[in-house]
Amino acid sequence: MDRILLIEQTLNALQLGVMLFLMAAGLTLVLGIMNFINLAHGVFYMLGAYFAATIYHMTGSFVIAALGAPLATALIGVAAELLVLRHVIARPPLDQVLCTVGLILFFNNLVRIIWGPLPLFLPVPDALKEGIELLPGLSYPAIRLAIIVAGLAVAVMLYVLIHKTRTGMLIRAGASDRMMVSTMGVNISLLFTAVFGLGCAMAGFAGTMAGPIMAVRSGMGDEILILTLVVIVIGGIGSIRGAFVAALLVGAIDTFGRITLPASMGDIGIYVLMALVLFWRPKGLFPAHG
Repeated sequence: MDRILLIEQTLNALQLGVMLFLMAAGLTLVLGIMNFINLAHGVFYMLGAYFAATIYHMTGSFVIAALGAPLATALIGVAAELLVLRHVIARPPLDQVLCTVGLILFFNNLVRIIWGPLPLFLPVPDALKEGIELLPGLSYPAIRLAIIVAGLAVAVMLYVLIHKTRTGMLIRAGASDRMMVSTMGVNISLLFTAVFGLGCAMAGFAGTMAGPIMAVRSGMGDEILILTLVVIVIGGIGSIRGAFVAALLVGAIDTFGRITLPASMGDIGIYVLMALVLFWRPKGLFPAHG
C-alpha cells in the first residue's frame, strides 16, 4: 500500500470513526444511565438526515440544516421518551426490545408516508464541493474533512459537558449509581429525559453529516446501529472515553479490512476484535463502573 493510499484510507477510517462516535456516545449514555436497551437509536440518525435535507431545501443553508436537524431530532426523541419509552424503562429487557423494534417499524414507515419511498439527496455545500490538496498527489474531499472536524469538535464539547460541568457530574454519577443520585434529590426522570434528548441530538447530527455523502432513505439507521452496538460493547457501556476509542478502532479495522481482505471477509475484523475484547475485558475497554 503506497503512502498516498495509506493516508487517504486513514482519513476515511477517521471519518467513519467520528460518525460512529456520534452515534455511540448518545446510546452508551442511555444504556449506562437509564439501563434501557434502545434499539431504535438508528431511527434518530435517519430522522436527522431527513430533517437536514428538508431544512436545506427550504432555506438553502447547510448551516441552518446542521443546527436545526439535531434540534428537531432531539424534540422527537424527547416526545418518544415521554409518551412511549418512559412506560417500559422499568420493565424486563424483552419488553424494551419489543417496544423499540416497534418504534423502528413505525418511524421507517412514517418517513415513507411523509417523504415518499424514493431516496432524498442532501447536496454538498458549495464551499465543500472541491477537494483539498493535503499533499502532492493527494486531494481529499472537503466534505469528508468537514465531517471529521465537526465530529471531533462535538467530541470535545461532549467531554467538557460530561467532565467539567455539574450536569455532567450528575450524568456520570447516574451511570455509576442512579439510585444514589435519586436519593440525593435529583429529578432522575428529568435527567433521563435530558440524556435521551442529548443522545437523539447526536444521532441526528450524525445523520446530518452523512446526508451529503449517501442517499437519505428509510431504514438507513438500521445498518449503522449494528456497528454502533459493537462500538459500545468494545468501549464499555456508559463510557464516553470508551465509545471514542472503540469508534476509532472499529473505523480503522472496518476501512482497512475492506481493502485488504476478500469482499466476503471485509467486515469480519470488527467482530473478531469484539470477541477478543470480551474475552480479555468482559465489561469493555473503559467500563464506566465496575
